[in-house]
Formats: sequence, structure tokens, C-alpha cells
Amino acid sequence: PAPAPRTVLSFDFGLKRIGVAVGNTLTGTAEALATVAAQRGEPDWAAIDRCVADWRPGAIVAGVPYNTGREDAAIATAALRFADQLGARYGIEVHRVDERLSSHAAEDDLRERRRSGAKTRRVERGEVDREAARLLLLQWLRAQPGGPSQ
Repeated sequence: PAPAPRTVLSFDFGLKRIGVAVGNTLTGTAEALATVAAQRGEPDWAAIDRCVADWRPGAIVAGVPYNTGREDAAIATAALRFADQLGARYGIEVHRVDERLSSHAAEDDLRERRRSGAKTRRVERGEVDREAARLLLLQWLRAQPGGPSQ
């Protein structure tokens, strides 16, 4: 039998901002949700607590920049620590997803929507973080057995 559908929260970690998205394993869809502030890599845990309480996810996806150069090792270490903290804090399984390209893809996607007229306002930083979290979640959903192929 197929696994039961579940809600999944996704986090695109940054030292200043953390993008949040929510999705569902049944529909294979994801939507950008929020941008949470961070100060020198320390998340606003109260805001994350609210997201988890509101959505009650069955799993969490956390972006980690794997295989980066030495200059990016600090952000990778901080992202891994954040993923570990999420699992310990909420007792929910955390799936680490390589997010090296998600922010660039999110920026490109948002700029293209602006060019096409689908988006009328200029692209904001927090918006890129939320979109990156959405793309991470879609990447994870598509990799699941029986997941959507698009």
C-alpha cells in the first residue's frame, strides 16, 4: 500500500533569513509560505514554532549546501546544525536536500515571472528565500517513490 499522504515543511536556511514552504505528498505540490528572520545564523525559533504548530508536518525538508568550497563550509555547517536542531526540537524526521542551486533557480524563476508580466512587483530578498524553500520541497517530493514526475 502507498504511504499515507502527509504535510511537509521545507526550510531554506540562511544566516539572515530562512525561507519556509509547505507541501503535500499526495498532491506533490508546494507553496512558498514565509520568511523567518535569523541573526548570525540563529533562527527566530518562535516563528518556526508557529509554522510547525500551524501545519503539523509529518516530515521536514532542510536545505544544505553540500560539496561547496571552503569559503562556504561555515554556511554548510550552520545549515546541518539547523537541520539537526529541527529534528531534535520537533521530533519529526528531517530530510536533508542539496540546496546549492535552489536560490539561483528561485531568483531566475521570479525574474522570469516578472518579465512575463505574471508578477508585477519587483523581486524581494525574502521572496527569493521562500521560493527557494518551495523549489527544495518540489525537488524532494519528485524524488519520493511514486511521487509526481513533473
